[in-house]
Amino acid sequence: MKQEIQREFSADPDRYYRVGLFEERGFERRACQKCGRFFWSSAERAFCPDHGPDAFSFIGSPPCAEKLDYVRAWQKVRSFFVDNGHEAVGRYPVVCRWRDDLYFTIASIVDFQRISGSSVAFEFPANPLVVPQTCLRFSDLGNVGVTGRHFSSFCMVGQHSLEEGGYGKDRCVELDYRLLVEQLGIPGSEITFVEDVWAGGGSFGPSLEYHVRGLEMGNAVFTEFSGRPGSRRPLEQRVIDMGAGLERFAWMTSGTPTAYDCSFGPVAGQLVREAGGAPRGLGDYYAHLARSLGGPGTVAEKSAAAALASGIERSSVSPVEDAYVVADHLRTLVFAIADGALPSNVGGGYNLRIILRRAIVSMDRLGLRGMDWMVDAHVDYLAGTYPELDGARSDVKKILRVESERYDRSRERMARVVSRARSRGRAPTVQEMVTMYESEGVTPHYLKKEGVIDEAPAEFYERLEEIHQTSKRRKGGPPPAGLEGVADTEPLYYGLDPHEFSARVLWASGGWAALDRTSFYPRGGGQEPDRGTLGGFAVSDVVKEGGVILHRTEGGCPEAGSAVECRIDSERRADVTRNHTSTHIVNAACRSVLGSWIWQHSAFKEADHARLDVTHHSHPSAGEVRAIEEEANRIVREAVPVTVRETSRGEAEKKHGFRIYQGGVVPVSRVRTVSVGKYDTEACGGTHVSNTSEIGAIRITHTKRVQDGVVRIEFVSGRGAQKWDEDLERRRAAQKEREGARAELERQRSSEKDEARREVPLMLERILACEQGECGDGAEVVRAGGGRLCIVAGHSERTHEALGKKIASEPRLAYCGIFESGGGVRVVTYAGKESPLAADLIAREASAALGGSGGGDRLHARGGGQKGSPAAAAAAARALAGRA
Repeated sequence: MKQEIQREFSADPDRYYRVGLFEERGFERRACQKCGRFFWSSAERAFCPDHGPDAFSFIGSPPCAEKLDYVRAWQKVRSFFVDNGHEAVGRYPVVCRWRDDLYFTIASIVDFQRISGSSVAFEFPANPLVVPQTCLRFSDLGNVGVTGRHFSSFCMVGQHSLEEGGYGKDRCVELDYRLLVEQLGIPGSEITFVEDVWAGGGSFGPSLEYHVRGLEMGNAVFTEFSGRPGSRRPLEQRVIDMGAGLERFAWMTSGTPTAYDCSFGPVAGQLVREAGGAPRGLGDYYAHLARSLGGPGTVAEKSAAAALASGIERSSVSPVEDAYVVADHLRTLVFAIADGALPSNVGGGYNLRIILRRAIVSMDRLGLRGMDWMVDAHVDYLAGTYPELDGARSDVKKILRVESERYDRSRERMARVVSRARSRGRAPTVQEMVTMYESEGVTPHYLKKEGVIDEAPAEFYERLEEIHQTSKRRKGGPPPAGLEGVADTEPLYYGLDPHEFSARVLWASGGWAALDRTSFYPRGGGQEPDRGTLGGFAVSDVVKEGGVILHRTEGGCPEAGSAVECRIDSERRADVTRNHTSTHIVNAACRSVLGSWIWQHSAFKEADHARLDVTHHSHPSAGEVRAIEEEANRIVREAVPVTVRETSRGEAEKKHGFRIYQGGVVPVSRVRTVSVGKYDTEACGGTHVSNTSEIGAIRITHTKRVQDGVVRIEFVSGRGAQKWDEDLERRRAAQKEREGARAELERQRSSEKDEARREVPLMLERILACEQGECGDGAEVVRAGGGRLCIVAGHSERTHEALGKKIASEPRLAYCGIFESGGGVRVVTYAGKESPLAADLIAREASAALGGSGGGDRLHARGGGQKGSPAAAAAAARALAGRA
């Protein structure tokens, strides 16, 4: 598609590319004699910047007098644009909460794009403006630290203007030229503009890249179309979208061997020293390498050739590359975590986890331990430009520690995986490396460290990108057929919200009805819909399709055109409403207790329960859960007003920041914000109480980790919390009763143990001395063939067990213990090895007299029943002995 647009635009350069500056400064249009690309230059050039002989000659010899690092470069850029009528705005978060198709902010223009369906709108907080936007891109991770100019995050200087009220491409190119010449001191003859095309986010237009000595400094895009080339339409507002690399401004003016050396403040220098210092000739090496990139061959082959051409050992560059990897990846993690992202194995979080593990592997090779000092150094260096980073440093350190410890715990498992890979005698395929990372967390960087592969293939990161996708999946489907032409429903639930109202049926089909107006709240934002009646039919579901609210009815459906009376289940609505406002409060409490990285991942609000999924690195402890509940109830007791405002999306973002997007993207220009005092403000379409005191109480009922980096908190509020408390009291009373019963049983057992300890020796002595007849204490001895049977009634079970074992130790003696227990009579029997009576036979006979049964073996048995008496059981045992 891009080539098609490029051919069309380049065929009419006066329409799409020629600007006033080119005439004023003597720029002429030329075609590169090597690749054919069109470019504009005021100096005689036969080749475009990619193929010119001066490519990357600024390394070691910058074309300007003043050397600028990252911070000073932004100060110079900012002051230039402010002096030329631009408003300087702060960077937007690197986590792209305002777009449902991106995880991370990939360009400065993304800050101001709002997408609804297939259309794109540009909402600028000022016109024109300049912004130092940190952007995250992970498609070239294999080149980071290696090429000298690839980053996982970089600052895109965004120079943006709407043509109406701002300016167009002539003024844009003039300013970009003057920025380089007047502010940075680069001679105009060094600047080349290359014709190009940019497309993305549903819009496209011609662009002019501007280069100095082979290095692209920026790209001025003149966005004027939406749609696709074959079905394009002009935008209502033409947009100037210039994005320039701040790191490249610093590199060009400083002339350092790499862009890393002048972009990371003290971090890069310290890490290079830890790596043993930069080898002599490093600048020549990177200049050779930079000129060779883009052609055939791998980066590894080109770096080997660059080392040979610059006269240094390739092995001496590897530690420096590791230092650059650590510096780059840690800076990216500082920005991402400060903006609320967490490393994980899902969504965009996998990018953060993989760069953290790459950084750890490089630190291992350098013999480095601990990241805190690097976090502090990055934040201290950047805080003047991005002051918001200062307040996040402790959270960044905590998350990095948690993730590093998790990685350390996995190393033994990773070592086994690497051992198996090495035993195959060949390098693993890209697919095998993807599997190793996905299942075991083994990165190509780690495989290289362990000598399993020579280089990490770029295809690995491309394949991983395909699996995880950088874009979020869009939800929802097409509306039901037949709604075309149906007028939008007037929602009453945001106004007076009558729970009894009359309406007219505009459309009805298949059990669904659309009304001209309704107070029934439709399912949305995790809130379940209202229930009630519509024209006498029960309403079981309510959904919104575009501007039409549909009501699902049971048992029939009113006819289109009819007037109906409607009634909402007010009690259920109140329960759902309390749970919805409680979701905002629990989210704020989680953020207060757990950390600033807490964001709502999803939520569900029903009448009798609710749940909130939040981003968190670990399952919260019992103490943390109690603290969250206590904080939530403190907000409830504080009786905080809950206010609702409707404003423009831009005003809401400016006032409250992007935390308003807890429930996802708002695809409309007017935003309804719900504020719970100072604690929480979110863009939300749900129903809410007017004061937190109306909630009564919040009770957290369960927590669990539902996926990596996401914790679910289940809770109830209002009547649900009251019922939970009542059930809890019942459970506690039942638990207390059970504990009392256990204590009584334990007391009884202890008493029986003491009884057995006292009685058994005395009873045993009397019984063994008795040949026949009563022995006292309820005991009698009867003859049984060539042996004797001792029958004992009363006493405890423990006494019978102890006494029976002792008596049965005499070979020809047997024992029958009888006692009352649990509303019946139980029997315990023992028999000596030579006793003419078997224990199981005695138990069966005695139990039969009790209306029950017994069982066991010859030496020991038990039984009993509910119908007879101890005397009956004794008589049966006595009769059995007489028959022996």
